[in-house]
Amino acid sequence: MTLLQNKVAIITGASSGIGYATAKLFAEHGAKLVLGGRRDTELAALVASIEGMGGKAHALAGDVRDENHAQALVATAVDLFGGLDIAFNNAGSAGVMKRIPDLSLEAWNDTLATNLTSAFLGAKYQIPAMLARGGGSLVFTSSFVGNSVGMPEMGAYAASKAGIIGLVKTLAAEFSPLGVRVNALLPGGTDTPGATMDTPEALAFVKGLHAMKRIGRPEEVAHSALYLASDLSSFTTGSALYADGGVSITRT
Repeated sequence: MTLLQNKVAIITGASSGIGYATAKLFAEHGAKLVLGGRRDTELAALVASIEGMGGKAHALAGDVRDENHAQALVATAVDLFGGLDIAFNNAGSAGVMKRIPDLSLEAWNDTLATNLTSAFLGAKYQIPAMLARGGGSLVFTSSFVGNSVGMPEMGAYAASKAGIIGLVKTLAAEFSPLGVRVNALLPGGTDTPGATMDTPEALAFVKGLHAMKRIGRPEEVAHSALYLASDLSSFTTGSALYADGGVSITRT
C-alpha cells in the first residue's frame, strides 16, 4: 500500500536521524519530497538514494531560523511538484544544557528560534500552499520533555517543545475547518546523532526511563509521522501523539 501517492511533502531536519528515516519512508509510499537541512553533502546523498529507488526528491540546504529558507522550501515544492500537501517540521536542537540562572539570553533565544520560531515560520508559508490544494497535513516534532516530563538543564528546550503543542492546538482550531490537519509528534529517546547519550552510563540511564527499557529507532518514529501525514489519521487534528516507548508514563 502506498499511502502518499502523488502527495508533495516538505521534511526539515532531513539530513540525519528521524528526518532522514522519514524521508526514506515517505518516498517508499510515493511522496515527492523537498528536503531541508543544514548539511549539503548528507542531503545530496539522501536525494541520490531516494532517486535510486525510483522516487523524486529535491534538497534545499538552509537554516530553519531563516524566514527566507522557510519560504523557499514551499516555493520549491510548488515550482517543482505543483503544490504542497504535507509538511513534517522536524528540525530541532537540544541547545545549550544549563540550569536557567546559568543560561545566557543568547543561548535561550537560539534554542527557541531553532525549535519554536522555526515551527511558526514553517506554518506561515506551508498553510497557504496547502489551502491552495484544498487541504493537507502539518506535523511538528515536539518532545515528552516539557510536556510529560521535566528534565534538569533543559529549560529552553522544554519551553520550546511545550510551545509547539500550544501552536499546534491553535493552528488546528484555525485551519482544520478548511481541510488542514495539524498535529504534534512526541518521540522518546531515539538513537540519533543529536541524542545526548554519549556514554554507556548515560545510554543505560535513558533506556531505563522508558517502559520498554530501550530507546527507539528513527524508523519507528518515522512510522508515526507517516500515520499523521497520511489519510490513516483523517479524523486526527490538534493532537500530541507520543511515540516514546512509554517514557511519559513510567515510574520504574
